[in-house]
Amino acid sequence: WGFGATNNMTDAGIAKAAQQAVAIAKANSKVQKEPVQLAAQQGYGEVSWKTPIKQNAFEVPIKQKVDLLLNANAVALDNGASFVNSALFQINEQKYFASTDGSYIDQDVHRIYPTFGVTVVDRASGKFRSRQAMSSPMGLGYEYLTPLAADKVAGPAGSDIIGYKNSYDILEDAARAAKQTKQKITCKSVVPGKYDLVLDPHHLGLTIHESVGHPLELDRVLGYEANYAGTSFATLAWKAKNIPYGSKQVNIVADKLQPGSLGAVGYDDEGVKCKEWTLIDQGKLVNYEKIRDQAHIVGQKESDGCCYSQSWQDVQFQRMPNVSLRPGTAKMSVDELVSKVDKGIYIAGNGSFSIDQQRYNFQFGGQVFYAIEKGKITEMLEDVAY
Repeated sequence: WGFGATNNMTDAGIAKAAQQAVAIAKANSKVQKEPVQLAAQQGYGEVSWKTPIKQNAFEVPIKQKVDLLLNANAVALDNGASFVNSALFQINEQKYFASTDGSYIDQDVHRIYPTFGVTVVDRASGKFRSRQAMSSPMGLGYEYLTPLAADKVAGPAGSDIIGYKNSYDILEDAARAAKQTKQKITCKSVVPGKYDLVLDPHHLGLTIHESVGHPLELDRVLGYEANYAGTSFATLAWKAKNIPYGSKQVNIVADKLQPGSLGAVGYDDEGVKCKEWTLIDQGKLVNYEKIRDQAHIVGQKESDGCCYSQSWQDVQFQRMPNVSLRPGTAKMSVDELVSKVDKGIYIAGNGSFSIDQQRYNFQFGGQVFYAIEKGKITEMLEDVAY
């Protein structure tokens, strides 16, 4: 492989970038163990894709956004917060891809992420606690910040948890965060031991991301990539042993298609049309996340469409798509789920996490924790990690 990049769009600038890529490819070939094999890819001609937004965040006046964040801060302070900060991240990628396969792909990608942090200080004791927003980074426009009742999901009775789907109420969440953080100052610490855990979706996403998403990136599996998230225990040899990844109730899929999701695009950065595929079927590992130069390694003929570059000047490579746990076949409310737990803990929100470099061992925290005793939420807890 060789890669070159330039923002000099003159004939001379483009020629220089091409020459750089060829020179790097020739240098790499001297230590190459086997030739690059790209999975065949059809050309799509001239096509386009756009995040299906209702309101472009970049067209909303800055004052309107600042006022919303300041109002969230004020609401948190009014409800007992000692300190609060808030932020709004917005991304609009205008991406054009052209290849010798015959694809000319124009994509307009939008993402948004509102967030805040609340801290409460007890001056008498010197104790302080914090709570982060229950928002999520989304593939949506500014409409995400127009709350809809249908997008609010209540947690179990007695928990004072509200989750959010495709819209988010930052004012409501800021007020609740301040109240919950005040509770955390006085609630008791968890007694170390074995518990059944009920994981709120906002929390479970990170657990899946770290324990399934990263370990099944084929470049990490093969040892080609170890940066930031390490390699993987789920090697090809491990998969061949047919060791259960989870219980038979666990079915996990990968995709870059779900409307509103952070990873949703029409085509990846190798010109492959995105799709959905199964990673874990009834608890067994059946597939990995792979791109065009990896497919042949696992005996497959096509890419999964999960190649990504963070900018025009960075090489595209295999990255995690959306990774999701399929729902069970039996419909069950969260209260019904909790009712079946004799001794457990309900965990909501993302907290600290720690993973070793082969992903054998994980440790996760959260934002808010509630004890479950004999099928009911009883009280808030602190200092929970698993």
